[in-house]
Amino acid sequence: MRPVAGRRFRPPTPLKQRVFQFLTWWRARKGHGRTAGDGRVSAVRKLSLDLPQWISPDGKSAFASPFYGNHELVSLQEECMREILSKANRENFPVGLRLLPRGYREHLLAVYAFVRFVDDIGDEAERGDRLRLLDLVESDLIRLYGGSAPHLAPTRALGRTVEACSIPAEPFHRIVEANRRDQSVTRYATFDDLLGYCELSANPIGHIVLHLFGAADRRRLLLADHVCSALQVIEHCQDVGEDYARGRVYLPEQDLRRFGCTEDDLAARTASPGLRRVVALQTGRAARLLERGRTLTASLTGHARVAVAGYVAGGQATLSALERAGHDVLGHAVRPRRGRWLAAWLRLLAARGGSR
Repeated sequence: MRPVAGRRFRPPTPLKQRVFQFLTWWRARKGHGRTAGDGRVSAVRKLSLDLPQWISPDGKSAFASPFYGNHELVSLQEECMREILSKANRENFPVGLRLLPRGYREHLLAVYAFVRFVDDIGDEAERGDRLRLLDLVESDLIRLYGGSAPHLAPTRALGRTVEACSIPAEPFHRIVEANRRDQSVTRYATFDDLLGYCELSANPIGHIVLHLFGAADRRRLLLADHVCSALQVIEHCQDVGEDYARGRVYLPEQDLRRFGCTEDDLAARTASPGLRRVVALQTGRAARLLERGRTLTASLTGHARVAVAGYVAGGQATLSALERAGHDVLGHAVRPRRGRWLAAWLRLLAARGGSR
């Protein structure tokens, strides 16, 4: 990259990355790594430590037999599912809004559990095992759509949802591919490059949700792409420090250069003026993309409208929270206020709608 004002924005050196990986491994082994919220090592991480021993040496079959005979591994998968679902309350929007019928809530939570599981593998599993574990998930999807019983609990939970809602396989495979990319691509030169990543990591979720409600058509899928890309960019803005600790930077390099940001800015305790301007630029772009959410919500009726309005409102409330924080995403966690979300959600629901 070209220097700005005599300083160069550099990714972490190999030595720094090895030190961070060692500390992450050591803290997890001692019970202080990514936790389930009460000091325990997360179930996803424990599962990732156990699953590789069940991979066949030839790498072709998902698990060495007998998988179902190992009660400890099955129990750990069940713990993993409970832990994943407990994270739903920490998202920027309600995953399974209680106003929705139970069936829809269960379908949405099944999708959330799968996506969260895949993301946690990409973030929390032993670094050398992540690609193999993602391959296991991919093979499990193939089993599911091929009519065989999946091995992994999050994939098994998808079965009823996929069948009842006729959700195609392609969006799920794209989500797995996004996490593969995270293992090798850690920087994005431009905002357009970042949007290309969102086509894998975020946009498929919008397609899944529209299929889930039986509301998928070409126009809505395109509108949903804008909304989901916006929500992904907003989340990247919230997680700048956490992502940098993992060796990833989702803020476009072009914008970091423009405002003279360096590696030290991303590792600081509070956001520098330059970094705040970079974040503000991304949130402005996200806000313009999220405007398509009004059109998408207006085109929907019934339960689909209620759910999608909730997601769009979550993005709007988070943008307000980032603005209130002065776009300082390092000093403290920036979370949306429930009242802001509720007001935005009601406004979206009250807007004049179109026909389905």
